[in-house]
Amino acid sequence: MAHDVADMMSSLFQAQGEGVATIMGKMMPAAGATEAEKIVHWAQVAGRMQSIWTDFQVEQIGQAAAPNSHLSDPVRWIATVEAVLRQLPLADPDVQAGLWNEVLDLIGTVMGQYGLGPRASEQSAGDDPALPLADRRFADPRWRRQPVFALLHQVYLLLSRQVTALAESVEGMEPGKKAQLIFATNILLDALSPANFPLTNPVALDKAGETQGDSLVRGFEHLVSDLRKRQLTHTAPGAFVIGENIATTPGKVILETPLYQLIQYTPTTDKVLKTPLLIFPPWINRFYILDLNAKKSFVRWAVEQGVSVFMVSWKSADATLADVTWDDYIQAQMDCIDTVCTRLAVPATHTIGYCVAGTTLAATLAVMARKGTADKVASGTFFTAQVDFEEAGDLKNFIDDQQIDAIGRLATDGYIDGRYMAATFNILRGNDLIWSTVQKNYLLGEAYPAFDLLHWNGDVTNLPARWHRDYLRDLYRDNRMVVPDSLQACGEPIDLRRIHTPCYIQAGREDHIAPTHSVWKLTRYLQGPWTFLLAGSGHIAGVVNPPSSDKYGYWTNDDAPRSLAEFQSGAVAHPGSWWPHWIGWIRSLDAQTVPARGKRRPGGRGDRVIEDAPGRYVATR
Repeated sequence: MAHDVADMMSSLFQAQGEGVATIMGKMMPAAGATEAEKIVHWAQVAGRMQSIWTDFQVEQIGQAAAPNSHLSDPVRWIATVEAVLRQLPLADPDVQAGLWNEVLDLIGTVMGQYGLGPRASEQSAGDDPALPLADRRFADPRWRRQPVFALLHQVYLLLSRQVTALAESVEGMEPGKKAQLIFATNILLDALSPANFPLTNPVALDKAGETQGDSLVRGFEHLVSDLRKRQLTHTAPGAFVIGENIATTPGKVILETPLYQLIQYTPTTDKVLKTPLLIFPPWINRFYILDLNAKKSFVRWAVEQGVSVFMVSWKSADATLADVTWDDYIQAQMDCIDTVCTRLAVPATHTIGYCVAGTTLAATLAVMARKGTADKVASGTFFTAQVDFEEAGDLKNFIDDQQIDAIGRLATDGYIDGRYMAATFNILRGNDLIWSTVQKNYLLGEAYPAFDLLHWNGDVTNLPARWHRDYLRDLYRDNRMVVPDSLQACGEPIDLRRIHTPCYIQAGREDHIAPTHSVWKLTRYLQGPWTFLLAGSGHIAGVVNPPSSDKYGYWTNDDAPRSLAEFQSGAVAHPGSWWPHWIGWIRSLDAQTVPARGKRRPGGRGDRVIEDAPGRYVATR
């Protein structure tokens, strides 16, 4: 074995030298440049980057430490890595021997593909050799052209799979802690990918050579800019302006409180359904996820279907909202329901609750049932909303006593900077929302795309610290919402079994934030009629899927299934958007229409309004 290893290492070093020489050959300022000119050129590139960094450091002198500055503290990250590794059986001699043998076998196989080492006879001819392990992060052919980079990413993939398997095999650990270990292991492994570092990424090295170092400088400028604002940038700055090219559906702000603004949209049809629609978006995000642009806007589409649409725009928390609790959000929802009913002189309104606002909508319906006012809500639609948090997905990995306390310490003046929540959700899809950005925008220096969905994703909202703590503790950690009368709001105990309101429950088939099986559990508690629909895609694209896109599809089951498995086994697949199915359900409850006049048209004659949609609150940072 020692002889085989020596042969492979000798071949590898030779191939590495040839590969590096090929790449470095591109890193010349001009054809025929002298050695001195090359040195001067790359010294200038390094100097430009040093100047950028020096300017940034000077800016930071005298500034108070940012609340989240510990996130970039290497000592803390190293401690986190060590804590994860200590829980894995990596010190076991049998485990080490097994890993070593698999790595050696893989090295021999990969080297053989390039005509190197003792397995050279097994090589496959061509510039794109077949390698044992595949991953989309390494799909670019440059990862296979040079044996050094082929071997680098192949060994990384092998070790990643083996270390993940070790985490999954740990015994004697409480299930929640084990899930946290597996989750933390995967985060660590994703971060250590050779694709994330300039000297181990052949695509980045190639780009640096082609641009004579300009890509490195641009990427470094992007990095420093993000350090300056302490948030990843995903879209081109200035590409989107609220009210100009996003959140553009015409309407008026008809009510404003310290916690929210209420928007009413202008009808585009002569007649509208008598029963209006009131939408509660999640307060952890901006409401315009449902009004991104004319083609994607659920709001605009609903208006075009002849629906009188109202939308709540929550205010991003500041010190004035430090004492806000769950009661305030539930009371706000009830107040909005009353406002809509009174304004349009109707007995009831349809409602939609998206994500956490759907959780609160369920509590609101339970409270209204206790108060005897549930008839003010004609229906409740739940977009990817959970009430039973026993199996609430990867976010559960952030919820234990230690982490709740840590989150509490992040609060400033009674609120939590929304960048923390943005970072949390980005981590859940690290390769898509963090490391792809690192590779494209930092290592390759690429320009940011103009992508409205990613712009919304980075448009963060601050959270009231007290309510956020209670939400994590009482719902995610202790799952008290499904325990009758365990929680109360507005002076009333909450019992979801009192809800008789007709409900429409939408779940995303690939939702990693509110998993399908968790969303389904709402059906266990409702006493009234309900319809469950499974949409293609995930937490955002599964909801924002207009008919014009003709994507994803959805599944229904009209046979009153008693479990998710039963629903899925008898589900009927439908192409395209589920929105028409929803509006059909709404009309089945009450198809009566009225003329779109009077206060159905906000801001008309004699109607006092506050300002044009989308209002000021959505722009408050």
